[in-house]
This record gives sequence, C-alpha cells and structure tokens, in this order.
Amino acid sequence: MSVEWIWWIAAALLVGAELVTGTFYLLAVGIAVALGGVAAWFGAGLQVQFAVAGVLGVVLTIVAHRWRLARASPPLQAPLDVGQTVHVATWNADGTARVAYRGSTWDAELASPAVPQVDALYITAMRGSVLVLSDRRPADPGPVDGSS
Repeated sequence: MSVEWIWWIAAALLVGAELVTGTFYLLAVGIAVALGGVAAWFGAGLQVQFAVAGVLGVVLTIVAHRWRLARASPPLQAPLDVGQTVHVATWNADGTARVAYRGSTWDAELASPAVPQVDALYITAMRGSVLVLSDRRPADPGPVDGSS
C-alpha cells in the first residue's frame, strides 16, 4: 500500500470520528491529514508530508475555532419587561398580587418583604409568568450572559 493511501485512510477515519462529535475540529485535522496525503501523492518526502499535515492541522484548527466563535449565539438580553411600571389590581392575603400590565392581569410577588404594598410598582424580574415587583426601578443590567 502506498503512503498516500495511509494518509487518506487516516483522514477518512478522522472525518468519520468528526461525524460523531460534531465539533469541526476533527474535520480540520482530517483535511490537514488528507492534504498530507496529497503531498505524498506529489512525491514529497516523509518530513515534508508531516510538515504539511502538521502546519495545516494547526492553521485549520484555528480557523475552525474562530468560525465556531463567530457563529456563537449572542448574549441573552434582559427581559424587556424589567423596569416597567405595573398597577396593582388586588393584593392577596399571602402578600402576592394581581397586577394590570400589557392589557392583562398577571400574578406578581414582591422582591422582598420590605417592599411596601403600594398601587404602582416596578418589575425587577420574571419567574416564569410571575412578575417580581419592587418599589425601586432596577438599574439597567445590560446583556445577561448566564455566568454568575
């Protein structure tokens, strides 16, 4: 078996392994190994074949990493409702409330027991479909990246 076939079989195995992982890094290395086989097919020496595969493996892995970062989803934004004013329709005995907001009534709870039960409050967070209220407008949190 000639040397280029060994390179191409190794490349096929790497690309096949990539189909299992789905990260594109093994695909980059597999392409580099296949190009090492192309160098062997053109008659390059073994050292040149390894140099081609090694250098291209590094370069293509960097390209795959940058491509993955460019396609990463943008950071999550804070809910648009945070900071909006709501008007309390009714207070329940357990300290929760029904509030009028966006043309409907919502369940709401206070952010802390120290928040006074007044008619107009600010949304500080959302827990599912329950609004969390405070008597102070929250500061603009900016993008939410999920790390805390």
